[in-house]
Amino acid sequence: MDVTTLAELNGNIATVGYGLAATGPGIGLGILIGKTIEGMSRQPEVAGQLRATMFIGVAFVEVLALLGLVTGFLFT
Repeated sequence: MDVTTLAELNGNIATVGYGLAATGPGIGLGILIGKTIEGMSRQPEVAGQLRATMFIGVAFVEVLALLGLVTGFLFT
């Protein structure tokens, strides 16, 4: 195996790794936003509080996706 083949293999593995790392936050965002909308439809009077809490949760979930991206860059 020469050096270029090994470099291509590492690049492909990093791409697959980031794809897998982005799957978790994607699922988390879907559940988080879906449950917030469900809560707003059940109790419209707390929609503002639910929306604010949802945005805090979205920020934490997005940190996971960014962490996966940074990890991919660190280990390449």
